[in-house]
Amino acid sequence: MSNEEVAQEDQLDAIVIGAGFGGLYMLYKLRGLGLNARILEAGDGVGGTWYWNRYPGARCDVPSLQYSYQFSRQLEQEWDWKERYAPQAEIMAYANHVADRFELRPHIQFGTRVAAAHFNDAAGRWLVSTEAGQQLSADYCVMATGCLSAANDPQFPGRDSFAGGWYHTGRWPHEGVDFSGKRVGVIGTGSSAIQSIPIIAEQAEHLYVFQRTPNYSIPAHNGPQDSEEERDIRARYPEYRKYLREQQIGWDVHANERTAEECSADEIRAECERRWRLGGLYFYGSFADLLSNQQANDIVADFVREKIRGRVDDPAVAELLSPKSVIGCKRICADTGYFETYNRDNVTLVDISGTPIDEITPAGVRVGELTYQVDAIVSATGFDAMTGSLQRIDIRGVGGLPLAEKWSAGPRTFLGLTTAGFPNLFVICGPGSPSVFTNMINAIEQHGDFVADSIEYLRDHDLRRIEATVEAEDAWVDQVNEVAGETLLLGCNSWYLGANVPGKPRVFMPYVGFPDYIEKCESVAANGYEGFQLS
Repeated sequence: MSNEEVAQEDQLDAIVIGAGFGGLYMLYKLRGLGLNARILEAGDGVGGTWYWNRYPGARCDVPSLQYSYQFSRQLEQEWDWKERYAPQAEIMAYANHVADRFELRPHIQFGTRVAAAHFNDAAGRWLVSTEAGQQLSADYCVMATGCLSAANDPQFPGRDSFAGGWYHTGRWPHEGVDFSGKRVGVIGTGSSAIQSIPIIAEQAEHLYVFQRTPNYSIPAHNGPQDSEEERDIRARYPEYRKYLREQQIGWDVHANERTAEECSADEIRAECERRWRLGGLYFYGSFADLLSNQQANDIVADFVREKIRGRVDDPAVAELLSPKSVIGCKRICADTGYFETYNRDNVTLVDISGTPIDEITPAGVRVGELTYQVDAIVSATGFDAMTGSLQRIDIRGVGGLPLAEKWSAGPRTFLGLTTAGFPNLFVICGPGSPSVFTNMINAIEQHGDFVADSIEYLRDHDLRRIEATVEAEDAWVDQVNEVAGETLLLGCNSWYLGANVPGKPRVFMPYVGFPDYIEKCESVAANGYEGFQLS
């Protein structure tokens, strides 16, 4: 749907903002209720995070057979995954297949960036304005803007003076970038950097990697999707999906029910070696007390650091690449040849932990007395996670209260789905829900179901308005903090806490524990939407 096809004043039942996996599923559910619903999407295609993140090596870190929708048995049976961990292009093809397969595309308005969403108390409707000046209104507004979609792009002094190409991994040119024969600087060593650095190093004449904080990364052991495994899982998908929903982080990490304390030194070593062979995020399942027992965590962290030292030839570089923090307090990364890349003659690691980047010059990057001359800079500096995409829209609730003002000391939600003072506004995978600490598509579908069920409940009971109470919100914020406080997840400056964005309040945003969260949501719904005011 193009802007030209849309009338200036549009009245809808529901507006969904964002056409990623959350927006597509929400649209599917709302259309199933017979509602006149439309997605407003800034990009020119579906896919959300996977539409924008096209950097070299971009791929999912959750196995393809799990990182997929479960709402349609037919869809599960008809889509063939090519790789164990799907690359960006394959995930995009899947998203496009879903949009066409379920006839969602005619209800998506592309090339439309939302500027504001204001609640009109008298009318009980949301008024949504686009940057192009279009006005729309709806009873319900669903923010499917994504947890990792608002690029964090530090404004280094002198940045505008740089004469070369500047790229952010989260806003990669669709035509791609050829770094052949160029000197390249990559700023950051998070997940997108870890995936892209080995590929950029193969192209570039020389690559400088500017690292503030090293990250734990495990070989992904990616390869073609095993057809026998796919047949096995397809034959028992309902049972398998139920099993996944019962896992602490919503995907199958082959969780070990034993704690490290219950194991001998030889058993711990054997389990760590097994996890290394499994690869990627399977380390989350290594021991039941990995994220609650500092001693257990230290043992696993030491093992991974030992492996890093074994992959990097230069002991000094290996030491710089070895994280000192709790393993798992930042999302563990999955890589293909990342650490080995530092053995190449054309790759230089620049430690900026003690001496940060002072400025960007026309010719490169200045750190202290040294200027590294580069032809291109890649900002792999991540995202203003979980709240950034919401706060870049002017969202105002009852009485014109800006969401940014309400959340000035950190996000406050009930269930990560709603926030008091903003009736009929839902957030898919918002702060205070498991979201980024689980398999995102599992979390998305669970949220989409909750939103659709609550709207259906309102309709069946001749009600028009649902809003979280302040009391329920306060209790939930306390619950999120209490659960996080029982873990080691507060033990480092992670984007879970917003620590990667200068000036952002330090609040742990995801809820830890997917099964407990589902149980809470089901209890709320079963008790007539306890914690909400319905009118």
